Amino acid sequence: MIFTIIFIICSFILLIFKNKKYLHMLQQNLYNENNRYLSWLGKNFKYFFDADLVILFLAIIGYFVLFDVKVYGNVFLLIMSFIALVLTYIWNSRIVKDQNKKPLVITPRVKRLIVTTSILYLIVIVLMFMSNSDKSRWLFILVFSLMMYLDSIVILLSNFINKPIEGLVTLHYRRMAVHKLNNINGLKVIGITGSYGKTSSKNILADILNVKYNTFPSPKNLNTPKGLMTAINNQMDKFCEVFIAEMGAYKRGEIKELCDFVHPKYGILTRIGTAHLMTFGSQENIQKGKFELIESLPSDGFGVLNGDDPLQVNYKLKNKVKTIWIGIDNKDVDVRAENIKCNNEGTTFDCVFKGDSKKYKFSTKLLGNHNVYNILAGIACGREFGISIEDLQTSVASVRAVEHRLELKRLGNFYQIDDAYNSNPVGAESALKVLGMMPGVKVVVTPGMIELGDKEDEYNKEFGKQISDVADYVVLVGEKKTKPIYEGLLDKGFDKDKIMVLNDVRESYKFVSNLGNTNEVYALFENDLPDTFNE
Repeated sequence: MIFTIIFIICSFILLIFKNKKYLHMLQQNLYNENNRYLSWLGKNFKYFFDADLVILFLAIIGYFVLFDVKVYGNVFLLIMSFIALVLTYIWNSRIVKDQNKKPLVITPRVKRLIVTTSILYLIVIVLMFMSNSDKSRWLFILVFSLMMYLDSIVILLSNFINKPIEGLVTLHYRRMAVHKLNNINGLKVIGITGSYGKTSSKNILADILNVKYNTFPSPKNLNTPKGLMTAINNQMDKFCEVFIAEMGAYKRGEIKELCDFVHPKYGILTRIGTAHLMTFGSQENIQKGKFELIESLPSDGFGVLNGDDPLQVNYKLKNKVKTIWIGIDNKDVDVRAENIKCNNEGTTFDCVFKGDSKKYKFSTKLLGNHNVYNILAGIACGREFGISIEDLQTSVASVRAVEHRLELKRLGNFYQIDDAYNSNPVGAESALKVLGMMPGVKVVVTPGMIELGDKEDEYNKEFGKQISDVADYVVLVGEKKTKPIYEGLLDKGFDKDKIMVLNDVRESYKFVSNLGNTNEVYALFENDLPDTFNE
């Protein structure tokens, strides 16, 4: 019996580290929303196969050694081997932790998952000790070993078991948030959605409106029902005058759900593209899903739409809400930017309003045309809220750079253009245009684009071709994911000797720094994949 206890103790030590890995991946995959965690398991099963197979083998063989009184001489060797395996796994987990860009956050939900998972294992252990025969005990040890081997599935089972509990928790916090919103008199609620640029548009709008209003934008990328509940309950104060709610979605109906929750009166639709094509299923579904925001607005509100986006111009609205069109190329819009100039200090442009022959000069520290679109949306909204042109010019000039979204900063002996957040075909092309405007040596560092469905390789290959027209050097992060980019570069005749392939983005900083010893260097860091895509 003592050997059974030792086996279980060692197993639980091992499970602590295994569970941490799978809980981390479950959390990063949004607790298996739209089967994201299952998809990750399918792509990464082989990565864990060999180690888990050894664990299972030792667990089964361990039974025969530990319970056969004739071979006690081998017990010490087996125990030491199992402990060595545990220590090896702990060490490997420590290395993985060091490489994680976003560690596991021990939230109340994660704690509930840990409790449920522990109960599942304890049930098997209790039944094991209650067994009256070696045969039945062997059966439960085999079950326990299989659970260890399939620990990733046990975590998923715990997540499923906890769903009713999580539903009740969500309902409670939703009611709290709704009560809080309803008790702030005169609160203006603005919803922002689109395939690209939601967070940038939200933060820029907040900076612009702050010149007159006490504005609260949903923090970071908290754009799900639970994220907005957390923001409202924990961070919104009673003096808030404008609440800007970023709204994300992976499938149709999710934007409508968010609108039914916070009831926006005003809406801004950024560009519609192919982001999350894999989960939406089609371009048409993405288009209809994003327009759920505008079609949820009341008739006395307004929606800001992009006149340069064919998917918005060609869409037939199902309600009669007032629409304000912004644009750069399309001259038949309500608010338009022209004479756009960009350099390493920022961007300037002239703003033209329909029915007004005068041109108004605006300047911003931000880079790229897509940020001009976001500023135009903020200007359009500000005018509707009664902010003067002079105040709008002042607020636009003071708009802060959005973290990881074409953020220009000096790092040692080179300039970094940090566009690491959630790259997409439209945004990536815009970022390359910004890089092309810069002097000196130009470098692109990227792991490629993801969640583009069946066209992912096609888009990444085209991205490689676009890079070849701008960059002097290219650093690809992750050999497998960036293969289409590599092929696109070679197809355009890019020098193979000027392409670096690395497995960790941190290694790229040393490479870029070395280029800056004698030249002015601008390095575009385009996208930064989450830990679920580590190779």
